[in-house]
Amino acid sequence: MTIQDKLQQLIETLDGELYVDDTMRILYSTDASAYREKPLAVAIPKSTDDLKKLIAFARQEKTSLIPRTAGTSLAGQVVGDGIIVDVSKHFTQILELNTEENWVRVQPGVIRDELNMFLKPHGLLFGPETSTANRAMIGGMVGNNSCGSNSVVYRSTREHLLEVKALLSDGSEAEFKALSLDDFHAKCEGDSLEANIYKKVRGLLSDYNNQQEIRKEFPKQSIERRNTGYAVDVLLESAPFTAGQPDFNFCQLIAGSEGTLAFLTEIKLNVVPLPPKETGLLCVHFNSIDESLRANLIALKYAPTASELIDHYILECTKDNIEQSKNRFFVKGDPGAILVIEFKKETREEITAIAQQVQHEMEQAGLGYHFPLLFGDDTKKIWTLRKAGLGLLSNLPGDEKAVPVIEDTAVDVNDLPDFIRDFNEILKQHNLYSVHYAHAGSGEIHLRPIINLKTEDGNRLFRTIAEEIATLVKKYHGSLSGEHGDGRLRGEFIKQMVGEKNYQLLREIKYTWDPNNIFNPNKIVDTPSMNSMLRYTPGQKTPAFKTVFRYHDQDVLQHAEQCNGSGDCRKTHLSGGTMCPSFMATRNEKDTTRARANILREFLTNSSKINRFDHKEIYDVMDLCLSCKGCKSECPSNVDVAKLKAEFLQQYYDANGVPFRSRLIANFTKSAKLGAIAPGLYNFAMTNKGISNLIKKTSGFAPERSMPLLYRTTLEKWFAKHTKQQPQQGKQVYLFCDEFTNYNDAEIGMKAIQLLEKLGYNVVIPQHEESGRSWLSKGLLREAKKIANRNIALLKNIVTAETPLIGIEPSAILTFRDEYIDLADDDQFEAAKALSKNVYTIDEFIAKEIDKGAIDKSKFTREKRSIKLHGHCQQKSLSSVASSVKLLSVPENYSVDTIPSGCCGMAGSFGYEKEHYELSMKIGELVLLPTVRKQPEDVIIAAPGTSCRHQIKDGTGRKAKHPVEILYEALV
Repeated sequence: MTIQDKLQQLIETLDGELYVDDTMRILYSTDASAYREKPLAVAIPKSTDDLKKLIAFARQEKTSLIPRTAGTSLAGQVVGDGIIVDVSKHFTQILELNTEENWVRVQPGVIRDELNMFLKPHGLLFGPETSTANRAMIGGMVGNNSCGSNSVVYRSTREHLLEVKALLSDGSEAEFKALSLDDFHAKCEGDSLEANIYKKVRGLLSDYNNQQEIRKEFPKQSIERRNTGYAVDVLLESAPFTAGQPDFNFCQLIAGSEGTLAFLTEIKLNVVPLPPKETGLLCVHFNSIDESLRANLIALKYAPTASELIDHYILECTKDNIEQSKNRFFVKGDPGAILVIEFKKETREEITAIAQQVQHEMEQAGLGYHFPLLFGDDTKKIWTLRKAGLGLLSNLPGDEKAVPVIEDTAVDVNDLPDFIRDFNEILKQHNLYSVHYAHAGSGEIHLRPIINLKTEDGNRLFRTIAEEIATLVKKYHGSLSGEHGDGRLRGEFIKQMVGEKNYQLLREIKYTWDPNNIFNPNKIVDTPSMNSMLRYTPGQKTPAFKTVFRYHDQDVLQHAEQCNGSGDCRKTHLSGGTMCPSFMATRNEKDTTRARANILREFLTNSSKINRFDHKEIYDVMDLCLSCKGCKSECPSNVDVAKLKAEFLQQYYDANGVPFRSRLIANFTKSAKLGAIAPGLYNFAMTNKGISNLIKKTSGFAPERSMPLLYRTTLEKWFAKHTKQQPQQGKQVYLFCDEFTNYNDAEIGMKAIQLLEKLGYNVVIPQHEESGRSWLSKGLLREAKKIANRNIALLKNIVTAETPLIGIEPSAILTFRDEYIDLADDDQFEAAKALSKNVYTIDEFIAKEIDKGAIDKSKFTREKRSIKLHGHCQQKSLSSVASSVKLLSVPENYSVDTIPSGCCGMAGSFGYEKEHYELSMKIGELVLLPTVRKQPEDVIIAAPGTSCRHQIKDGTGRKAKHPVEILYEALV
């Protein structure tokens, strides 16, 4: 019987899922590191019994299990050729909280930020915080011994790990916790695997020579972030090996063991009181990295809760990032580095006083030139900017990237300035430069040299740099890993870091716990060459891709490769934002933005077909992308999967033909124009149960979904009559009469025009084509390109800063700011860019006029009304919901609350399609629909998007209004 036959038998015995298909194996072949290896299979266990069956299978078949949570590891910890065991979907329960003793018990798939949401009402916090905290899970944090920017206060996960329940490599259950001396010796009795583990460690650490060797060779104990190998140096500093030290607890060893010793099923954590309520960030600007690191030593004297570095390379990347460019408001000039020093106190006055002392001492030392102190919401923007560093580094055009190779070194903070100087000297010898960012306060700067791993030279350089920096770290008695772990990247150098004798001791520990090597092999010990099994095969060639979209300084493959796997798309609806709606609903890795980039990268790189897009596997993974555009702004690497999906579909259709439904949806404007000849007859067909169901069935639409209806006249017809009666006066603006407003939402268009006229504007509808949104949504890019070029030609000479183009439907008008630039012919490219600067949603336009003082608020009611606003996805990505809030706040007694919803789930045609209807509603039920149902009848529901309003009506029975409708109706 083959291994595949045995895997099929295993599938039938599990409560959870086991995948052996190529697609899932590809999607789990990478994490957030530079490594790639296809696993044998992917398991999604539902229970501890499933885990026991997987352990038994691995032992019997001599394969391995690789524990995985969010898959954000940076050193290849969850990459391997065994069975990936993903506990992120079902092991997600918070099991118990004890507020008297300050501990919480959780399963390994609990997300760190969501744990703290649960703890906050109790006045408690789990301290360690990674930059991935809105998707990183406790099991992964234990495996890596994660810490984060606040480790100067909370240290690492190890210091908060109290107990674990685990399955050992023979399938037996064990519980590890602090033990008295008597209990420890009692555990050593017997012949069980658990007893053998205790006996082996007792023997190894009782040996005086071993003790001496550990204390001599392991990193300095003054370095808080020590993640080199197994933490036997920490375990040694406990009873019974060192007098007067805390009780022995194997949790000290398990933290940072990367899933190589046991499989955790429950985790008990220490939790601490919430910090003081006020936070202030002193963001000191410096001319150089060296200056900032010397100033860091001054900052640490004042007991900050964090001291984080952002260098000029990161700051440069933020200039062109849609989301992060808004967060660099505090930056003055072009600093070589910024040190973000955080203080938490009960009052702002206390923070201000400390900040003044820090500034005075730094200025006395000739360090720093700008010292802004920020509070409130501004602090969130700064931390978002800092945390985005990793993803932003993937934005570099071309194949040269800031690679994770020596980014996790930690030294004594007093050694840091000298260490970084030596570090940069080494890079200079190779004509390299590095990005510097992160944890200055803990002696750990994330350092990433720019290397092209697709070349033979780049691959060799990757290894050379690792070897030379490992030698430098040893010189300073530092730790090669401070928080990201050893994995496949650093495991090879552990012998150099701790010495031959200690390395063999680590091997003895591994094979005592795991004699058959079934738990995450080749990590920490017996690690293969660190420049093997990389994502890119050196010297591998890929063809030039002829695409419809423009990709500027890269090609379509390089755009997909910008995804570094950091997994920002795995955040849930509780963390806010839009990306990624399908994953938020399904919690399946296959439905992440990361998965879509991964599958496209895989086949564009490795396919043997002439048309490398012609793969059903890509189609299946792309299918649940709603093209919401959330990733274009929220992904720190700006990977625009909506764009990639549209490109893929066009190329896939070239090989396989265009489906009937796709062509029908793309031709929406033509169908609506035909229906508008007799709108009453059209609407009857769409609302009559028998006829409507027949249409839906033949077209592939969901029978449960209501269909959009036509207004009794088109906006164009109404406007032609209206302008004859309306004298032209005031500042001229052009209105883009998009296809959705023209045919379905004409009444909103009428109110928008009348509102603008009442406010003193002369509205003109210029000659133009449809927006092309429906063609774009179905991937018919060549048709969309023709439309884009015609619209650019028709509008480029009349739309200016003085006579802007404004639109009512966000998805239509924002094509000018987004897709048109990438679709325009070369001779129209500059015109498209110029045009995009003077195109606004109507919400944006009115908000801008409010800021200029051009809107007379006395024209509006003083009545009190409450409004709940749901923003459109593309508005959130390419514009801002803030403009809608400002518009709706013009009547002075209107109060506006933004619903913290992501995508509504409708996403144009997506929610109409039979196979997508259930997911569409599930997405809506995450936040939007339940929130709307809770609102009293007198609360106005606002939504700029036509699809969003339709989803709200179908899901709740409530009518949502466009913000301009609400403002028009507020006129007096």
